[in-house]
Amino acid sequence: MKNSKPISPRGLLLRIGPGILVAATGVGAGDLATGAFTGNKLGVTVLWAVLLGAFLKFVLNEGLMRWQLVTGETLLEGAIHRLGRLVSFVFLGYLLLWSFFVGSALMSACGVTMHAIAPIFESAKVGKVVFGVLHSMLGLGLALFGGFVLFEKVMGFCIAVMFFVVLTTAGLVGSEWREIGVGLLIPRIPNLAGEGLGWTVALMGGVGGTLTVLCYGYWIRETGRTDTTYLASSRIDLGVAYLATAFFGAGMVIIGSAMPPLPPGGGATLVVQLAAALEQTSLGSVGKWAFLIGAWGAVFSSLLGVWQSVPYLFADFWQMFMTRPETPLNPVNRKGWPYRGYMLGIAIVPMLGLFVNFSQVQKVYAIFGALFMPMLALVLLILNGKKDWVGQFRNRPTTVGVLVATLLLFLFFGYLELQKQFG
Repeated sequence: MKNSKPISPRGLLLRIGPGILVAATGVGAGDLATGAFTGNKLGVTVLWAVLLGAFLKFVLNEGLMRWQLVTGETLLEGAIHRLGRLVSFVFLGYLLLWSFFVGSALMSACGVTMHAIAPIFESAKVGKVVFGVLHSMLGLGLALFGGFVLFEKVMGFCIAVMFFVVLTTAGLVGSEWREIGVGLLIPRIPNLAGEGLGWTVALMGGVGGTLTVLCYGYWIRETGRTDTTYLASSRIDLGVAYLATAFFGAGMVIIGSAMPPLPPGGGATLVVQLAAALEQTSLGSVGKWAFLIGAWGAVFSSLLGVWQSVPYLFADFWQMFMTRPETPLNPVNRKGWPYRGYMLGIAIVPMLGLFVNFSQVQKVYAIFGALFMPMLALVLLILNGKKDWVGQFRNRPTTVGVLVATLLLFLFFGYLELQKQFG
């Protein structure tokens, strides 16, 4: 029996690299704020919701990955080819709205967080805009000219910083470890008749990103995973990604539960308030500054991941739109104008959102956002449910059950989100 060679750091990165990108891109200021605010309101009894949310996102991404490795098509290609061209126009509308509002939110989050770290401007509003624009340009430069290997390294550094800081902080401020263990294992929702249900579902839905889960298929192509021999390694890759994401989300809930009542807020603003609250604990100023640096790692890695990955989706859409259905498609060319043009667009156009509030358009976007995850679950039920399309790799009964539960759960989450927007 031959001795197996030890896995080098580079080999390990190739195995879990796309998963690291999923985790880093899917965790942003909104996840930081939602986890902390939910923990502050409900305590550690809802930690189970973080685990369940990460598991459901794993199932969705596993189905996406399985479809691609079996058929050779990305999920977007499969949905448009098998379900009709109407899907492409619905998706394009969603993609454009998502890109604008999420791009603007990421710039704002980077700007607010960096201004808290380096308050060199008298006005926080000016600091948000200037730092937001600078971070967008930095992300554009890294994604456009740095290549995929540099992109992986920068993302890996950012996620290492944010996870180390969040988990260390949670370990230092957490005290009720028995309650934490119970909260992880036993599903309970405090204040069920009040805000408890809404915050618990929001915590579950916020784990691991939304549209960016589609980008995993393009990242595994970049690392040479093209057939079913990579199914097992990709499942391990995704398992590591969502386990890490679950630990991160749980850490934020624990941190929030240890804080005094937090003022209303959202996104990076609440993250800055949380850092200030940490300064009042036994961690002092060290806790505040370490947390701000970790938060910066979270929001910048999310921005960089979106800038690099979302253009894949537009370039893939454009290739399908410009070719006949029976024409074989090529992998997305990162040097082609559809990819690079969309990257420029997502890095520049959302800057308008730093100055203007499009409240009515945001409501339209809220409808698309609320429907995305249940639509993804439904597409996976259809595409991976036909033996003629995926053969022996079709959904197992347990997977069908989880996908149906995911569909219903995220429809409910979408209902709560729309009720908040229009209620």
